Amino acid sequence: DVQLVESGGGSVQAGGSLKLSCAASGYFYSSYCMGWFRQAPGKEREGVASVGVDDRPSYSDSVKGRFTISRDIADHTLYLQMSDLKPEDTALYYCASRVGMCGPNWSKLRFDSRGPGTQVTFS
Repeated sequence: DVQLVESGGGSVQAGGSLKLSCAASGYFYSSYCMGWFRQAPGKEREGVASVGVDDRPSYSDSVKGRFTISRDIADHTLYLQMSDLKPEDTALYYCASRVGMCGPNWSKLRFDSRGPGTQVTFS
């Protein structure tokens, strides 16, 4: 099993930036699909970004051009660089992993493991 722990959340102002990290323990192979999700109160879970075995990133329309997903296989860490943050980006962000491809509908797939999340709020 993969255990995931996020960090890097905090309070930001409009236009600010944050970099989230997701540290993985256990197995963390390049054959995993890794994703960042967010959950805001009263809203459905949203798949924000993913990176798959082909290392091709995928983003939701709401963050495309502002967020960048990356991963360091050697350090077992997934990142989400967030820029030009907006109030609607306020949410609990968590990372998740699943074995296999991400695919175009990755945000609808069931992920095997997820972390507890890190909160991003606006001041």
